[in-house]
Amino acid sequence: MTINPLNGWHVDRSSICYIGEGLERPECILAEPDGTLWSADGRGGVVRIDPDGGQRLVLQSTIARNESSSFEDRYVNTMGSLPNGLAFDKDGNFLIANFGNDSLELMTRDGRTRTLLDNIDGAPVGKANFVTRDTLGRLWLTVTTRMVPWTRHVETMSHDGYIAVIDERGARIVADGLCGTNELRFDPAEEYLFVAETTKRRISRFRVLPGGELGPRETHGPENVGGFCDGIAFDAYGNLWSTLIMADQLIAITPEGELLVILDDGNPTATAALDAAWYEGRVTPDLMAAATGTIAPWMASLTFGGPDLQTVYLGSLRGNRIPYFRSPVPGLPLIYWSERQRGAA
Repeated sequence: MTINPLNGWHVDRSSICYIGEGLERPECILAEPDGTLWSADGRGGVVRIDPDGGQRLVLQSTIARNESSSFEDRYVNTMGSLPNGLAFDKDGNFLIANFGNDSLELMTRDGRTRTLLDNIDGAPVGKANFVTRDTLGRLWLTVTTRMVPWTRHVETMSHDGYIAVIDERGARIVADGLCGTNELRFDPAEEYLFVAETTKRRISRFRVLPGGELGPRETHGPENVGGFCDGIAFDAYGNLWSTLIMADQLIAITPEGELLVILDDGNPTATAALDAAWYEGRVTPDLMAAATGTIAPWMASLTFGGPDLQTVYLGSLRGNRIPYFRSPVPGLPLIYWSERQRGAA
């Protein structure tokens, strides 16, 4: 029987390094095999970070640079362009779930941007959160909530989030009534689609059916993972890693459904106050703002990178640099990696 590499393992805080500086809301990170990183940036674009630490901000051609940095404007009212989830298209350009302007966009590596989707059946998309691509070329988009402002969703725990698929038939909703829909990932065989329901504090999965449809929702692991799960990613053993935003913890759910805490950087007092408010249905932006750690403040996403996929990069909503450390087990490669490798073969 193979021993799970994460059993008994915790991130050694003294081993954590950092890359990037002066970043703005580096929520999601893409890693290329040569060590190049691309980070979503709240100024309205992405930042390219080279392996030697050099970096360059690539702004979207369609927007003016975001200058406001107040908590109210940036996180409650989500003013301006806020690139959130990122994915590579087949050519290495960027698919952007834009939480600020409620749309799915395509941006080339020099910043040229066009909107792919801003409504479904004539209704506004809502708070576009994350996007991924499957091996059939279909795009899968999560929308956290349709509420305006979006923080009303956290206060009311509204079940108005959804998953949409975009294929040759167009865009359509394939799973609705979700609570704070966030990052989504496929298992290696693409038999199941996994998604973080952040405000419900659970990981859900759906069997992928023919034609891009999804089966009934199932819970993966505990019904409550102990915090607001945000980013998710599989490692090669089958553990599903997840960040807990605001609690600023990094957890993993084993293939057997056991929950492991592998990094805890939260503020215990503020996190306890936020948790109590969640149970009592009285979460507010002020309680959310008070709960944060120091390594990756408001830890939001995680990405496996490096040539062996054993370097873990942490994204955040309130950080200005990217922490990283070594994992005892590699992550799964992005589809884009596999396509590049097949092209080079």
